[in-house]
Amino acid sequence: MLTGLPGGGPVLVACSGGADSLALAAATAFVAPRLGRPAGLVTVDHGLQAGSAERAEAVAGWARAEGLDPVEVLPVRVDGRPGGPEAAAREARYEALIAAAHRYDASGVLLGHTRDDQAETVLLALARGAGPRGLSGMPGRRDVDGVPLLRPLLDIPRADTRAACAALGLDPWADPHNADPAYARARVRADALPALVEALGPRVVANLARTAGLLAADNAALDALADAALADVRTADGGLCVAGLAELPAAVRTRVLHTWARELGATPGALSHSHVAALDALVTGWHGQGPVHLPGSHQVRRQAGHLLP
Repeated sequence: MLTGLPGGGPVLVACSGGADSLALAAATAFVAPRLGRPAGLVTVDHGLQAGSAERAEAVAGWARAEGLDPVEVLPVRVDGRPGGPEAAAREARYEALIAAAHRYDASGVLLGHTRDDQAETVLLALARGAGPRGLSGMPGRRDVDGVPLLRPLLDIPRADTRAACAALGLDPWADPHNADPAYARARVRADALPALVEALGPRVVANLARTAGLLAADNAALDALADAALADVRTADGGLCVAGLAELPAAVRTRVLHTWARELGATPGALSHSHVAALDALVTGWHGQGPVHLPGSHQVRRQAGHLLP
């Protein structure tokens, strides 16, 4: 978990005080000194519930007593951000974690997502009609702005983190948002996934998580092909060659178009399957249609055998 990280800076555990991240923080506090690796903890206070500041300070106090250093509470503002409350809180949280990692020159940030979280993510992606990228779930490692975000518990069931906390005498916090049926993930956790386990057996959770891992490997291969293809179809006028795009397999071509749209400035969170399908129609279903409008006030047109911004 702590080996192979770049640099000599501390690894930071992102800890909410819940069982998963608390067990991860306790494991890190035990393992890091024995590996000669500095380790700290950061806890985000979203300010969405009464007493959140006090809970965050309690987590920070526990971390200091365990010898973790540095330790910091990260207050964030969620109100006023676009998207629903879950998305807004997630965006604010990750911004704070990345900023803290840069301040401390951290070698990485550890996140406490478990195998159960991965299975829930796959089910939510299925419900949205997501493609292979969405169904590949959460990666074990993702670099954001030069900071490795690591999920060492993705193969660990949630029951194990609760058992670890009980064995260590830790009292994890139960976030009421995790049981609030207003949130889709809470409904999946409380109803959908247990129903699947009852109908199909306890291996469902592990099988969903394994499916995510298999798709992630396929996606990595397709993304590599798409990166090479994008370089091949670029044109001197800043566009893409329609003839070259038309020769690509659909799975590669749509990835090329998705990546190019993001390069043009299309808002990543708002760039949807329908936008990419409309771009693809300029290549495979051309009948003189007008430009495709992308989120972020960008548009793409077909002209003289090229797709042009």
